[in-house]
Amino acid sequence: MRLFYSPGACSLASHIVLRETGATFSLVRVNTSTHTLDDGSDFYALTAKGQVPLLESDSGDLISEGPIVMQYIADRANATELLPPVGTIARLRVLEWCNHLTSEIHKSFTPIFHNVVDAQATQVLKDLLKKKLGFLDQQLSARPYLAGNAFTIADAYLFVLLNWAPFVKLDIADLKHLQSFQQRVGSRPAVQEALVAEGLKA
Repeated sequence: MRLFYSPGACSLASHIVLRETGATFSLVRVNTSTHTLDDGSDFYALTAKGQVPLLESDSGDLISEGPIVMQYIADRANATELLPPVGTIARLRVLEWCNHLTSEIHKSFTPIFHNVVDAQATQVLKDLLKKKLGFLDQQLSARPYLAGNAFTIADAYLFVLLNWAPFVKLDIADLKHLQSFQQRVGSRPAVQEALVAEGLKA
């Protein structure tokens, strides 16, 4: 398998899940500003979306959209702790969280990252995002991970999204349960390996 990624982007979650499952894979870095690969080739030639993550399977199929990529990786490895079996409520809970993170948290960062509005509007967006993160903080007050006691693909996703807060100057230091969550997930060997491989940690 090949994972097309950009350092620290949402593709980091798929990268973490690959390492959690012990999969054999290679990394292909994408410049998301120019939409080119390190060899200069056009990323749009592979995907019209021009977005990471993009996973090339062993059979050559191209799979996009982070939660779907992570689902594929976990199912391929039969990693039922990362994503419970089909037909179970436990699986739906994990996928519920992935959907929530995609629609409510991930996309809330986008206009702030791109600085497309004035300072007053940016602050409104930050306040709304902080409120959404406050909801997650409350959820994590009762359990170590989003769906319960086990680390899942949803937690890999949340870890990456929370890492973006400093880049948009969003102070979440007061969200203590999220802070504990970040430390808990960040200490996992697979997470450490992924951060080093992407040049995000020495």
